[in-house]
Amino acid sequence: MNRQAQAVVLLLLGGAVIRASVTDLYLRYVKDGLRPFLIAAGLLLVAAAIMTLWYELRPAAPRVLVPTGGSDAPTGGSAAPADHDDHGHAHHEPRVGWLLILPVLGLLLVAPPALGSYAAGQAGTALSSQQQSDYPPLPEGDPVQVSVLDYASRALFDRGASIGDRRVLLTGFIASGAGGEPILARMVLSCCAADGRPIKLGLTGDVPAGLPNDSWVEVTGRYSDRLGRDPVNDAEIPYLEVESWRQVPVPRQQYD
Repeated sequence: MNRQAQAVVLLLLGGAVIRASVTDLYLRYVKDGLRPFLIAAGLLLVAAAIMTLWYELRPAAPRVLVPTGGSDAPTGGSAAPADHDDHGHAHHEPRVGWLLILPVLGLLLVAPPALGSYAAGQAGTALSSQQQSDYPPLPEGDPVQVSVLDYASRALFDRGASIGDRRVLLTGFIASGAGGEPILARMVLSCCAADGRPIKLGLTGDVPAGLPNDSWVEVTGRYSDRLGRDPVNDAEIPYLEVESWRQVPVPRQQYD
């Protein structure tokens, strides 16, 4: 791979990052707040690629001839180019550099989906460490909209004291539990999809039925004191007593 090819690959990579950043595609891989940094990184890649192409494609400077016979050589003697460029041999970078084209193709052609039920089934629930905390009262509303993470934390570590008999509204995707039963899950990120961990909720009552994994649903229910076990890391999984549910489109923000 010569420098011109490197610049083209860099240009494609920067363009792919910018394209993902100005649309909602980037939300499949990183948190919402990282958008400005992605745009800046993409612009830097594009600028570096353009400068490299300009440097490589600019007209060559005229060569300076120097005498070959030393200081005593006559001015009319033979001369040789001052720069030999290693006897005319072009420099090529390792071919492994072509692997940079893979993330470009992934972003432009394949666009892998956000983490879903498969990732949730391979990782243990993120609420695996014991913690004690005072949770503030739920906001006004009936039902009150809360995140899967907020409900799971209150149900597991507060034993539902801050929920009481309030009705809650949660949105998540369907995944398979230990016995194949449907559970409600949502992935949480610290930074990007590489550190994504699932939050899992067992469901009882009017459990969503007949839906394939990764279907997004909105469920309304109340706190349940029932607890289950995650088969992956043996952590406790809280339950939700479902009163009603409906299938919804995939939300813009798929991560908690």
